[in-house]
Order: sequence, then C-alpha cells, then structure tokens
Amino acid sequence: MSDQVEPVASNDAATKRTRARFAILGMIFVTVVVNYMDRTNIAVAAPAIKEDWGLSTIQMGYIFSAWGIAYAACQIPGGIFVDRFAARVFYPFLLISWSIATVIHAFVGSVAGLVGCRIAVGVLEAPSYPTNNKVVTSWFPKEERASAIALYTSGQFVGLAFLIPVLTLIQSYVGWEGLFIVTGLIGIVWGIVWYLFYREPEDHFMVNDAELEHIQKDLNSSPATTVHPEKAKFNIAAFFKTLLPAVSHKELWGIYIGQFCLGSTFIFFLTWFPTYLVEYRGLDFIKSGYIASIPFLAGFIGILLSGFTSDYLVRKGVSAEWARKSPVILGMLLSTSLMGAAYTDNNTLIVIFLSIAFFGNGLASIAWVFVSLLAPKNILGLVGGVFNFCGGLSAIVIPIAIGIIVKDGGFEPALILIGSLALLGAISYIFLVGKVETIQTSKN
Repeated sequence: MSDQVEPVASNDAATKRTRARFAILGMIFVTVVVNYMDRTNIAVAAPAIKEDWGLSTIQMGYIFSAWGIAYAACQIPGGIFVDRFAARVFYPFLLISWSIATVIHAFVGSVAGLVGCRIAVGVLEAPSYPTNNKVVTSWFPKEERASAIALYTSGQFVGLAFLIPVLTLIQSYVGWEGLFIVTGLIGIVWGIVWYLFYREPEDHFMVNDAELEHIQKDLNSSPATTVHPEKAKFNIAAFFKTLLPAVSHKELWGIYIGQFCLGSTFIFFLTWFPTYLVEYRGLDFIKSGYIASIPFLAGFIGILLSGFTSDYLVRKGVSAEWARKSPVILGMLLSTSLMGAAYTDNNTLIVIFLSIAFFGNGLASIAWVFVSLLAPKNILGLVGGVFNFCGGLSAIVIPIAIGIIVKDGGFEPALILIGSLALLGAISYIFLVGKVETIQTSKN
C-alpha cells in the first residue's frame, strides 16, 4: 500500500501525501474482529456447554458475566497503561495473551475453570478499545476521526455477522473445545503480525512528510505520541487526584451513562442472543447462526452510516452538537424497538425488531468519538478507560440479570429491560452532554 497517495491542497500540484493511516486503520479493524471473535465464541458454545454440563440459566449468566467483571474492573488501570506504553509492544502482548487464555478454555473441565478463563480474557482485553482510540487519535486529524472510529468499530459488527455462522460451522465439526482452540490460534498469529508492521506515524516507513503534516495539523502535542521519560511512583492519593478530572464533569458522565446503556443492548447480542434463538425461539443450532448474523449486518450498516454522515456534517460546518450527538441519540431511540420482540411470536417480526434495534446500536456506536473530543488531552487514556469501564459494567449486570429473569422460561421481560435502558441512554445524551469541546484542566 506504500504506493497509494492522495492529493494535497497545495500550490504545488505534484505534492502528494501517502495514505498509510488507512493501512493502520485496516489493522485496527482486523484486531477488533479478532477481539470480538474471542468474546463471541462463548455465546456460540453456550448451548452445547449448557447441555454437556447440565447448567442452569443462572450459572450460564455467571459464566457470561465473568468476562464483564474483569473487563470493567481493569478499564481504568488499563487506560493508565495505555497512556504509558507504546501501542506497538503493548497491543501484541495483549492479543497473544488473551488468545492463549482462549485456547485454555478447551482444556478446563469445570464451571470454575471456565469462569477463570473468561476472567483472564476480560483482564487482557480491557485496554483494547482505549488502545484503538489512542492509535486513531495519533493517526487521524479531528475531521476524519469519526469516520475512522466508525470503520474500526464496524469490525465488531462485521466480525459478528460473518463469524457467527462460521463459528457455528467450526463447532459442528470440531466441538466447542475445538472452537476455542481455533479462535485462540488466530489471535496469536495476528498479535505477531501487529508487532511486525505497526509503528507511530513519525516512525512509519509508509508515511511521507505531507501525510505526517496532515495527521498532526491539529495536534500540538498529542497524548498518543508524547513521551513520558519520568514515571512517578504509584500512590493512592496521586491516583485519585489523577482520576478526579475524569469524573467531575457532567458532560463526561453523560457519555459514561450512555455507554452503559449502549453496552447493554450490545452485550445481550454478544451473550444471550444465540441461546434465545435456539432455546426460546426453537431454531436449530446451524440455522440460528445464520439468522443471528442479520441484526449484526444491520448494525454494520448503522455504524458506517453514522460515522461518515457525522464527519460530512462537520466538514459542511454543522455544529458538533448536531453532527456528533444526533446519530447517537437517534440510534439509541431506534434501539428501543427491541421491546417490540416481546409482544409477538412471529419469528420474522422478531428478526425485524432486533435488526432495527441493532441498526440503532450501530448508529450510536460512534460514541467513542466523544472521548477524543471531550477528554482533557493529558488524560485521554484514563477517560477512555472510565468510559469503557461504564460500558463494561453492562457486561457484568446484563448477563446475570437476564439469567435470573428468564430462569422460569419467559424472555419478554429481558427484552423490555434492554429496550428501556436504550431509552435512558438517549436521555443521557440529550440532557447531560452539553457543548462538544475539549474540557479544560490546569494541565491541558
């Protein structure tokens, strides 16, 4: 891709800039696909594990939630690590480590062992999205960032849409144990590829001066590329002093609450959705994999439409309040259509309601752009960690809550719960997130 160039607005018509940032974006996209493959494999394997081990819905809820507990608990520490360590080394370390933990799933023989593996994957995946945001912030100017975030975030929808049928087929041939081995090995290989090919913009062989100037035109001193030669020793007082700016602004609380609500819809699809189709809608295992892909395709369309439309409106001079917030608010309102599935037994209508809901979830999934736009520059990783922590809380609460709600056989109250939380998320963005601009602190 080193021969790809794009014109620069300059008096010198011959001046060209490279497009290496899009190659890096492609690498993040693949990483997101791998990430969600290792989150989703447990949902695909769940009906078989539940049958083989004779587990209840509440026990399955705890297994699903184990990942979320670790993921949420490690968001803030993970965000601090993201601010301190280079993405070239830190990301492949995480990739390879969580992939090894994925392989180990195949060799445990108890609920406790499976819970331990899910915790390990959650701990090691926790810094992944703050790292994605850091990489995009260092590689893309503000005017391109929502589109970049939309493209890499779409990897979770594309991966889920196309991988769920593939994962169900793999499991049908090699069993649920083999599924974990195959998915883990893929992640190990990709971790090696990341280490070999990723560099920061100023060090990358594919970047020329014109592209570097374009990338850094609105980054006076990007936190993603700032070197921290001195490392202060950790103490609890210093930690809370650092944390305070990340939790003392209502605008940030608006996106934190919104992310919990957005995550609640997503985590339903990521955990209980295949079980819902197989056990509560009566679909066979292979068919459920193909039907489950339809809402994820709708989500993929939603996230792409959201990101490119948002950046287009910004370039046309539309205020950030409208250009950035409107897709998120509209998306969450559309996600309330999930409740419609609770009032029909028609499988076609159920798929339509769920697809509209996940299309809305896709529209709202550019919410990460608010971390980049609102966070004080010196704590970008920390705000990203708190933001993802709040999203991760949904991965703790929702799987267990659904497991308890459906233990007597009815799934309708669970669908109403998820739809109601989507409405709460829209309200949060409407009333708490004010002017979209970088929050100023004494260290900005």
